[in-house]
Amino acid sequence: MVRGSGEGVMKKEIAVIGLGKFGFYFAQTLAELGYKVVGIDNQSAKVQKARDVLAQVYRTDATNKDALEQLGIREMTHVLVSVGDSIAASTMISMYLKELGVEEVWVKAVNPDHQRLLYKVGVDTVIIPEQLAAVHLASKVAIPGFIQYASFDTEMSFQELVVDRWAGKTLKDLDLTNRYGVQVIATRREDEPHFQFLPRADYELKKGDRLIVIRKTTDSREIRS
Repeated sequence: MVRGSGEGVMKKEIAVIGLGKFGFYFAQTLAELGYKVVGIDNQSAKVQKARDVLAQVYRTDATNKDALEQLGIREMTHVLVSVGDSIAASTMISMYLKELGVEEVWVKAVNPDHQRLLYKVGVDTVIIPEQLAAVHLASKVAIPGFIQYASFDTEMSFQELVVDRWAGKTLKDLDLTNRYGVQVIATRREDEPHFQFLPRADYELKKGDRLIVIRKTTDSREIRS
């Protein structure tokens, strides 16, 4: 189970509207990280299941703006809307949330057209889970060691390299930024449990070391480490 750390973790007030698979796991993960999460759904079975992991869960029709207001939704800093395949319902709920002044509204969309519509009503972040999963899987095939895209720019991604040929050399010797256009941001010895961030240029590599690098996603050159 994942645990949160740091005093700032509890400051955000997060609600999840729609407790199907995506919404439930999203809420559960945030709760495990230490966030206060309010769950909302109109189905009794989903509400009951969520009560095992969330402190506050309500059964209500989120397409009713008055019901949302009565639940204090305007006090939330972030709200995720994940109401299945109903484009009309998710769009209406999203519009109400922005009208009520919710700072950040995230919505699960079913297709690109739905995504464009949601952005037009003022949604801050739109997710198409199947699209994200497919792109992530394809990237793992194209870039061995691929971890994920950088959240600030999908043109950049993180990759893990395992040292073999580079053993005995320092990061300065390798000059990876000029040779491959990558930057090492973390290292871990084979016998160590945690990564060390921002290694020094004179850090000498050993066989089995793991390196986390940031690189340009579209650069398909293979890096033999």
